[in-house]
Amino acid sequence: MSKRIRYSEEPIGEIKLVPDFLPSPEELALKNEQTKVTISLSSESVAFFKEEAKKHRMQYQKMIRQLLDEYVAQQKRR
Repeated sequence: MSKRIRYSEEPIGEIKLVPDFLPSPEELALKNEQTKVTISLSSESVAFFKEEAKKHRMQYQKMIRQLLDEYVAQQKRR
């Protein structure tokens, strides 16, 4: 059973523009050889990535890996 979305003409309040900080799909392509590691993460972080990955139909581990790769790339550009 799916919920129905009801649209209205009511004002939605203040809107805040969030700059696009995520890498493009081209930038997310795997570029490097992978190395397996064991890491302990907070339950809150893992839950967040699992939820976001589910929304985007991808693996949460891949999302975390891509985030780390983008961080490294930005640090190298400095």
